[in-house]
Amino acid sequence: MFELTLDLALLLIAAGFAAGFIDSIAGGGGLITVPALMLAGLPPAQALATNKVQGVFGAATAAVSYAARGLVDLRTQWRAALVAAVGGVLGAALVSYLPTELLRLGLPVILIGIAIFFALKPGLNDLDRIRRVSPALFTAAVVPLIGFYDGLMGPGAGSFYMIAFVTMAGYGVLKATAHTKLLNLFSNLGGLLTFTLVGQPMWLLGITMGLAQVVGAALGARLAARIGARLIKPLLVFTSTALALRLIWQML
Repeated sequence: MFELTLDLALLLIAAGFAAGFIDSIAGGGGLITVPALMLAGLPPAQALATNKVQGVFGAATAAVSYAARGLVDLRTQWRAALVAAVGGVLGAALVSYLPTELLRLGLPVILIGIAIFFALKPGLNDLDRIRRVSPALFTAAVVPLIGFYDGLMGPGAGSFYMIAFVTMAGYGVLKATAHTKLLNLFSNLGGLLTFTLVGQPMWLLGITMGLAQVVGAALGARLAARIGARLIKPLLVFTSTALALRLIWQML
């Protein structure tokens, strides 16, 4: 039976702060919090559910911080946000029915590819570039797929949103990060809605970690808004690579 001691609670709170900071800049906060919750003794389903609780706090803080700085227009993005939420609901609902192990096998390769893309592609900065798909097509075809994955598995979803905004929507790195956190928030909310019904999250622990996420995410978003691509790119490369290596280690 899981027993939350003071020492363990402090470690999980520290994990929440670190995850909020990293996730607000480059995504990958689940790389820290999900293993921490499982090492603390939570069963996998309950760890994923509790992670969604605390993750919502960090994503909301980052999204509001970026919006307050004029980096994302909530009035034009609400449709994409709702689509991401629906994708998150469906992904979490089908987590027991789809072959997630097959996805795990291919995920490290995809994440390493994302890391290489952001590390080596020239000209990736905070300036917008040519848009390759219309906003309507992006919302209808790209957003639900990533939202679905976020609900189904989660790790790397922020990186997938990022690369989609940069390569398809033509956003600069900082603007892409801001929009990523908005959609990440809503796909997290959708996944949480489903996990609340089936995963039995530990609400008090999730909220406590979430408050630590708020502090970390506010600091991370402030730094990212100030420094831009010079901070976001290397941290994105690091988190994508670290997540890929962790998944490979789990397989072995």
